[in-house]
Amino acid sequence: MDIYFILAGIFVGFCVGVTGVGGGSLMTPILIILLKVEPHIAVGTDLLYAAISKFFGGVVHFKKSNVVWSIVLWIAIGSIPASIATNYLVATYLGNINAIKTIMTLILGAMLMVTGVSLIFHNRIEAFFDKYRKTAKTHHLAVHIPKYKLALMGVLLGVVVTLSSVGAGAFGVMALVLIFPQLPMIRIIGSDVVHAVLLTLVAGLGHLFTGSVDFHMLTFLLIGAIPAVIVGTLVSSKLPEKKLRPILGVTLLLLGVNFIAHPTKEKPKTPITAQVVVKNQSA
Repeated sequence: MDIYFILAGIFVGFCVGVTGVGGGSLMTPILIILLKVEPHIAVGTDLLYAAISKFFGGVVHFKKSNVVWSIVLWIAIGSIPASIATNYLVATYLGNINAIKTIMTLILGAMLMVTGVSLIFHNRIEAFFDKYRKTAKTHHLAVHIPKYKLALMGVLLGVVVTLSSVGAGAFGVMALVLIFPQLPMIRIIGSDVVHAVLLTLVAGLGHLFTGSVDFHMLTFLLIGAIPAVIVGTLVSSKLPEKKLRPILGVTLLLLGVNFIAHPTKEKPKTPITAQVVVKNQSA
């Protein structure tokens, strides 16, 4: 089984290196559908996987001064407490493991659908953002935005990422582009990556405390992923990224539809015949 975890890490790491798509949108569905990992274990393990793998990217952005720490701070003010509260509420009030699986599966499905659509229409979305940023610069819109908006954005990310492990990257970038249209894209990405490291670490630790992290699986995923990300990044300029993104988008969209249409169901109840046998034995 370990070799399958390594192969999953290699595949996801390579895709991330080539397309830049967040690992959560790929790794969690692979663990659940192909490797038959329980949804809550897949999400919890993937969050720590994301924290470790994104850390190296965060260090690079930090060294290149691409991080706006005030942005990271105010998003984290919303996201970190929201993540802790989400983990607490799930552990305290959703003791039924099947209910937790269903909620996580539905939210994961919704996030995958949105991610898939964003990849399919990547060029149009990118063109919209470019036009929006140029318009903002033309009209000299102020860069400063009330801090509560960043905190509210953080709350939303904290809840969604904690329950699905998806959204810390792509959705954070899109929101920051809309809030700070005059800020250089590299600084938006750098700030988002550093915040994603913090959020996924806190969310992952929350899952760890509730027993939803498999360290054995995590180790082998990282063994495959870390070198694959490096290789994927090095060969990305030679591969048709524009053709790969829509294919990946359609795949994620279909996976999302599947998760929503077929959420995790409760285990089948004991057959009536078996119940009769038990009653007769006890009698």
